[in-house]
Amino acid sequence: MELIDTHCHLDFPAISNDIDGVLERARNNGVTRFVVPGVSSENWSRVLELCAEHEELYPALGLHPCFLKADHGADLMRLEQLLKHRPELIAVGEIGLDLFIPDADLQYQLEVLQPQLKLAKEYEKPALLHVRKAHDQMLQRLRRIKLPAGGIVHAFSGSEQQAKEYLKLGFKLGIGGGVTYERARKLRQLVTNLPLDSFVLETDSPDMPLSGFQGQTNYPERVSLVLKVISELRPETKLEIARNMLLNGRQLLRI
Repeated sequence: MELIDTHCHLDFPAISNDIDGVLERARNNGVTRFVVPGVSSENWSRVLELCAEHEELYPALGLHPCFLKADHGADLMRLEQLLKHRPELIAVGEIGLDLFIPDADLQYQLEVLQPQLKLAKEYEKPALLHVRKAHDQMLQRLRRIKLPAGGIVHAFSGSEQQAKEYLKLGFKLGIGGGVTYERARKLRQLVTNLPLDSFVLETDSPDMPLSGFQGQTNYPERVSLVLKVISELRPETKLEIARNMLLNGRQLLRI
């Protein structure tokens, strides 16, 4: 059984200090590929270096809405140059909109998001989206720009109707630790109702711990536990679900 963690921050200090051990435990649980999104220009070089050292790691770069600086012009120019000259970049992300954070400035977030979506379109890369309390605003932008390579809505938490709109636009829904909580009835119902080709697996390591691991560092090995919960919610076998999740991730991300 082969699995992909489509969203894990392996460059973050909480897990990068034991990267060999982290990867070994993940492999022992069937996780063989890892997508590592950059969240700000300060960590882009670290992401690229880490991925260059481990062939099973795939880098993506973007400007995350929770880490925006007052002046983003130079960072956007640098991102375009990296997309132009670093073919190993498989996606633009983590980018998006977040209206959950205190004092969220939607207009400024849009000013940073829009050019990154244009870069994803120009370079035909999937977009790795972070969206909280802003799915309608994001969908509005995606309908206008029509990204040819689609992307992934990381840690999806919207409605089933919003999910279907993303799927129409060529996106997959990233399912991680959230689905392991019994109280996440809306997400569990969505995972039960939508077809298997709607989803990819993720952990958001070292964040978003699974049920039973609250307050602890999260690790990519726990993709296998996310898969287990999904298999308990759906009629297909765990192996069939795993095969579909692998195919979904590989086709979308071209890895």
